[in-house]
Amino acid sequence: MLSEYQRHWGVEQWTAYLKAQDMPIMPRSRYLLQAVVATQAETISPRDLVGIVTGDPFLALRLLIRAELRHSRTLGHDITTPLASILQTGLDDLTHIINHSPLCDDSLPGLADAEFRSATASFLGRRWAACRADLSPDEVALAALLADIGEVMLWHFAPEIPMKVAEEIHSGRAQRTIQAQQQAAGFSFKSLSLSLADAWSLPPLLTQLIRGADTVRANIARIATDTARHLQSDMDNPAIPSDILSLHAFLPGASFEALLEPLPISDEYREAVLKALE
Repeated sequence: MLSEYQRHWGVEQWTAYLKAQDMPIMPRSRYLLQAVVATQAETISPRDLVGIVTGDPFLALRLLIRAELRHSRTLGHDITTPLASILQTGLDDLTHIINHSPLCDDSLPGLADAEFRSATASFLGRRWAACRADLSPDEVALAALLADIGEVMLWHFAPEIPMKVAEEIHSGRAQRTIQAQQQAAGFSFKSLSLSLADAWSLPPLLTQLIRGADTVRANIARIATDTARHLQSDMDNPAIPSDILSLHAFLPGASFEALLEPLPISDEYREAVLKALE
């Protein structure tokens, strides 16, 4: 339950509060680790654990923060992928994080939806970045996974706020998500994500990609996040053709078919989108 004081907090206050909390992980991350250890304890490698990390925005962020704390700047490069985080942190430390972190309540519909949307955005970001022969699609994927971390954190620590946002949309008082966020919270969740990224001193490259502008890769991450949100609200969302058209502007060498291929939409709607684009 929010206090009366918290109801008037802005981005700065929520950033300070959320940064001080003990970040949870998704329960399934612990189950998946136990399954991996049970079946390949003697041969487990960092790459075997990447899938667990990239499927959980809480865990990916917690691991990245830990890796950055241990990271020596003399290495000359930042840690910007889940695999690099695992290599920097080490298998023992990752196992400790997964086994001893608090677990979030994945039965809360809003939290589950936000987490699934982040994972979908990450998947799309990786696939689309690969369409331009990106040197590191995993960087784009990680940025897309963390782009909505502000909202994901609120769903766990202050669910009343995103619930109020949902009410603004469902009531018709807001037509767009960002409008609903401003009306209900007084700030956009993207601004909270960026503020948290700064507070946690995430690598500048990831912060730029999360911001979603300025570069082709950042725009790919942004469109992946937008598309994941559209898909979650309606698998036949009429915004999909616009998403693909915007994406094609940054990936002119990729066909519409290739850009549509990763989307989990029906064959009928895929054909309808292609016809609309052509």
